[in-house]
Amino acid sequence: MIDFEEACRRIAALDAPRRLESLPLDAAHGRTLATPVVSRSACPATPVSAMDGYAVRDADLAEGPARLRVVGQSFAGEPPGSAALEPGCCVRIFTGAPAPRGADRVVIQEDAVVEGDLVLLPIPNGGRHIRAAGSDFQAGDILVPAGARLTPQAMVAAAAGDAERVDVYAAPRVSIIATGDELAEPGQAHARSGAIPDSVSLGAAGLARAWGGEVVRRRRVADRVDELTAAAAEAVESSDVVVVTGGASVGERDHAKAMFQPLGLELVFSKVAIKPGKPVWIGRVGEVIVVGLPGNPSAAMTTARLFLAPLLTSLGGGKPFDAWRWRTAALAAPLGSCDDRECFHRAMSGADGVRPLSSQDSSSQRCLAAADLLIRRRPGARALGAGELVEVLAF
Repeated sequence: MIDFEEACRRIAALDAPRRLESLPLDAAHGRTLATPVVSRSACPATPVSAMDGYAVRDADLAEGPARLRVVGQSFAGEPPGSAALEPGCCVRIFTGAPAPRGADRVVIQEDAVVEGDLVLLPIPNGGRHIRAAGSDFQAGDILVPAGARLTPQAMVAAAAGDAERVDVYAAPRVSIIATGDELAEPGQAHARSGAIPDSVSLGAAGLARAWGGEVVRRRRVADRVDELTAAAAEAVESSDVVVVTGGASVGERDHAKAMFQPLGLELVFSKVAIKPGKPVWIGRVGEVIVVGLPGNPSAAMTTARLFLAPLLTSLGGGKPFDAWRWRTAALAAPLGSCDDRECFHRAMSGADGVRPLSSQDSSSQRCLAAADLLIRRRPGARALGAGELVEVLAF
């Protein structure tokens, strides 16, 4: 059995292959760039107005308010005119429209008084309200670097650079196998004596998607060796990551590791000194990573967040430590001491701080609905009072 830090190091050291693909930009949200987005042209390509108003020459307003003749209009999307703005003239202009050649500034429309085909303009006392050509970026600039995640904000920058397609890391393909004779699909468990709803595989699938995985299958398999072995072989054939839930204890029907042995399973680690989730394990079959989660729901979701999330982050082109962004927060309620295993308490955030959930049992499910944080306690940590600081991780 290894400690949590060693488990993290081994996950970070996994040399798992990453697949690449080219996608249309509008289909690439959330993916990580394999190559940078480079602008095709400058932005703006020509000087443009930053406000609605009138494009003028400074010389025409140098001696005070002036009546200028309106000689045209300029709208966004129009090509820039070739003629220079003549003395005593101005152009009605709208936000984003090309400024006429020779214009020094835009006087905002709120300061203008229209008098037929003339407009009375005051002495400027504000900004020029003209965006210079290339003031945002130049042709050839890197707008979004390789390794960056395409957030909504990054999508805007990439689109502004006129990117039609982007090279990204493919979403890791995830198969989830829930083991146990007692499991039934939610909605059907009540009809069979002794059955319980399969909740863990649904939670694991949701977490996998939230961290960039593509769930290619989710299935339940009874505790029969031949069926389990066949399910393992099928999952390994078409997945980058296989998650198996349950069957990680020491009972006679605990076959989670055994079902992968005929495929050449090599363990990365088999147990971690944490609470909950000590039975969690990770191995590999060739290039496919296998993650064994405990059967108890809170333990399964805690270990999935701690180990599956960083693994998927790495396979998707990111850095595993991006999924381990711990921060400090104040407790809103007392928290007991930790025993000789590192403890991860489910908690919820609030205006008054972090509040541990009322039930920390590894089988608890109701409280999971309220959990949005994990509190990390080191082995042997003392009891804490409200207001003291703890390490927390978004759950």
